[in-house]
Amino acid sequence: MSTSDRPNRFDAWLSGEYRSRGDFTMLVVLVVIDGTKITLLRSTFMNVIGDETHWVELRELLAGSGAPWNGAAFFPLSPFFAGPVSNDIARQELRALEERLREDRRVLNEGHFFDRKGRRLKVDELVH
Repeated sequence: MSTSDRPNRFDAWLSGEYRSRGDFTMLVVLVVIDGTKITLLRSTFMNVIGDETHWVELRELLAGSGAPWNGAAFFPLSPFFAGPVSNDIARQELRALEERLREDRRVLNEGHFFDRKGRRLKVDELVH
């Protein structure tokens, strides 16, 4: 597992994502990282309407899940879906993502993966 030394990269990422896409839906996966083990905890989806959301507020919202997470990955839905999608489509996309993550945690790298401080994370492959 590697992390960037820069503080709170989430705000810059979300603002740039919104500037390039406008309103959109993103999938959210909370995990706990314990050494080299990553455990999937909770997942959901949210519609991003505007770019006023900041990491501090979103972290508080995610803390309301009651899960002891220390990593969160965000997966904007494909630009194929123009704007926010219906709940049914978001749930379908979330289930497909969960299935892929159960098979391979490196799928987290396909999203935007952050620690509780909003710093970027990357799942590295272990070499034995």
